[in-house]
Order: sequence, then C-alpha cells, then structure tokens
Amino acid sequence: MAKSISSNKRELEKKKQSKRLEKQKRKEERKASGGGSLDDMIAYVDENGRITDTPPDLTTKKEEIDADQIAVSTPRKEAEEESPVRQGQVEFFNVSKGFGFIREAGGKAERYFFHISSAPATITEGKKSLLNWNADPKG
Repeated sequence: MAKSISSNKRELEKKKQSKRLEKQKRKEERKASGGGSLDDMIAYVDENGRITDTPPDLTTKKEEIDADQIAVSTPRKEAEEESPVRQGQVEFFNVSKGFGFIREAGGKAERYFFHISSAPATITEGKKSLLNWNADPKG
C-alpha cells in the first residue's frame, strides 16, 4: 500500500530540491571562475604594521635591534632634591580622628593633609609647626 503525500509535503520537497540545485550551481560557478585561490586570500603586514597584499621584499637589509636596549618598564623616578620637612600653620586638626590640614608657609596657598602618626604630640590647631609631610595637597 502506497502512502499518499499531501500537497504541503510535496511543496517542501520541491523547495529543498531547488535549494540543493542552486547551491550546486553556485559551487560550479566558483570553480569555473577560478577565484578563491590561496594566494588571493593571503595578506601581509609591512614593517609599519599596515596590511598589504604584496609580499615583503626579503632582499633588503633589515636594521638590527638589540633586545637589551628595549625599555619594558617605566624609568625610575629621579630623587627629589626638595626637603621633606616643611613649615606651615595647622589650619584644622581633629584630635578624635587623628588627622588635620596644614597651610604651607612661604607664599603658597596650598593645604596639605596630615595624619597624627606623622605629627608631633604637641600639635594643636592654629600652631605653627615643622612637619615631615608628603606633598599631597588637598585643596
């Protein structure tokens, strides 16, 4: 007993067959045109990092680079000649929290943060003091 195929199934089978035929035709056209060889797909990078389709000229003499001369890290910071001890007036000091601000003497209007660990025990607000503080202005 033969099975009957509905018209919808027939249409689906016809679409599948036509897609297969179209794919086969495209494949044959690509083969016939000859486009798509490996040499056409290769790209080269020149000495400046640009992508080109021409191979590099290997006959030219390349510049020798000493790998030891290449700096991989940042250079060391030069030692500051400025004295870390500065004079200023204590503008604000919170005893309970242990920090404050000093306005530097000498014409500069910058304020510097300090912590009690770097301050003498006799420090009070409004007092002029010599402190060893880092130049970290908090304006």
